[in-house]
Amino acid sequence: MWPATADVYPALLRAGVRVARRHDLELTEALLLGHAGRWGEPRGLAAATARLRGLPVPPDRHRLDAEPPGFSQGVLFEAAAGGRAEIKDLIEVYADQQRRLAETEHPGRFRMLAAAESAGALIAAEMGHTGLPWRADVHDELLRELLGPPQPMGPPRRLAELTAEINEAFGTQGLHPDLPAEVVRAFARAGIQIPNTRRWVLREVDHPAVRPLLEFKELYRIWTANGWSWLDSWVRDGRFRPEYVLGNVVSGRWGARGGGALQVPKVVRRAVIADPGWRFVVADAGQLEPRVLAAVSGDRRLAQAAAAGDLYAALARDSFDGDRAKAKVALIGAMYGQTGGDAIPALAVLRRHYPTAFDYVEQAARVGENGGLVRSWLGRTCPPASAPRDAGLDPPDEVAPPPGRARGRFTRNFVIQATAAEWALILLATLRTALAGTRAELVLFVHDEVVVHCPADQAGQVAEAVRECAARAGRMLFGASEVRFPLDVSEVGSYADAK
Repeated sequence: MWPATADVYPALLRAGVRVARRHDLELTEALLLGHAGRWGEPRGLAAATARLRGLPVPPDRHRLDAEPPGFSQGVLFEAAAGGRAEIKDLIEVYADQQRRLAETEHPGRFRMLAAAESAGALIAAEMGHTGLPWRADVHDELLRELLGPPQPMGPPRRLAELTAEINEAFGTQGLHPDLPAEVVRAFARAGIQIPNTRRWVLREVDHPAVRPLLEFKELYRIWTANGWSWLDSWVRDGRFRPEYVLGNVVSGRWGARGGGALQVPKVVRRAVIADPGWRFVVADAGQLEPRVLAAVSGDRRLAQAAAAGDLYAALARDSFDGDRAKAKVALIGAMYGQTGGDAIPALAVLRRHYPTAFDYVEQAARVGENGGLVRSWLGRTCPPASAPRDAGLDPPDEVAPPPGRARGRFTRNFVIQATAAEWALILLATLRTALAGTRAELVLFVHDEVVVHCPADQAGQVAEAVRECAARAGRMLFGASEVRFPLDVSEVGSYADAK
């Protein structure tokens, strides 16, 4: 056990040390604080020790730099508020955490959550150390293809051309299309009122500026988020090495500190190319959240539908006269709190045919509306309404809004999304164990998609291991449930070629 994986493990990895299993005191403390309705309180070793001894609780310090020079064993026992931690502090806090774990409503589940969170932190550090194979030359070529060559100053040629087109369409000069407020005012001068410049809003507008503006927005994001500066900063020795962050996103999903590891645009994936003689095994869990709803709610009829390959199609045959689109609208509407438009009749059918599943998310919504706390299947707890927003993550974290309908929509989805994150975390942990001793590398994880880099002759075995681990994750979480968690698995040479 150690205070925090992010402070310890990267240095060990650089020294050639791999850890099979460990207990992360900081991540476990955060889970326990959240369970007690104290989400966001200091969770470091110094804070946990002070709480245990009835002393003033110090704030958490900023974590150590992700790339400290060299390796110093002293980093293993740095206390969170300065000074050095003693072994007896680690043991004392660990024993207290085990006591508190045993006092939760479902101790077995909560222990699984703490173990999975700790395992996830190991995997996150290992993936950052290993890196995602990335061809800088291919990335440069596609940037030049999309944007033109880089310029000494200012945006690349294609963005400049589109800026000129947009200004001409509005009959103006000096309009900056990267500034939404200026674009909204330009449309207003043209007699068109729009609330913002999001893509789906612009697509409903009939104006000659729309086409170049949509192209500009897409290319500008690539230039700023994954352009030459990003390439210079984040890709070295043929690998993209992001820093993943656990424990800060309230649903249990991972965050990243810079680099956009969780938002790699499809066009940029063309640069993610396996090493010679190697392949990527890309596994994506389709319809994960609806299947989780079927499992956690105990709705037998929905579980039977989720035993099929296509949940929405099975639902359509069972209750929606074969209309798959309507079945999908109903299920997504129930999980996300959509109450208007096409969702109204579809939700009525869902409520009538699958009342247990519908009541599960309705109950979570009512608790949230009244300011209460809801929990995932394993016990991760949503933040109280007063919890502060964290910052510095990519994508940004979100916390529950104040009591009312908005909070109800948050808690309605939290119980499903947080449980889906747990399923994915257990998939990762079991897959890491299954791949131990092989040359295969876990190189990317995005919510419900995992990417393994492996020798080409091992790709079939890795694909089968991923499928088995997905099934095992379902059994570990939900026992003998009928619900299946199938994966779309691709064996490809480039990430862009995955299904």
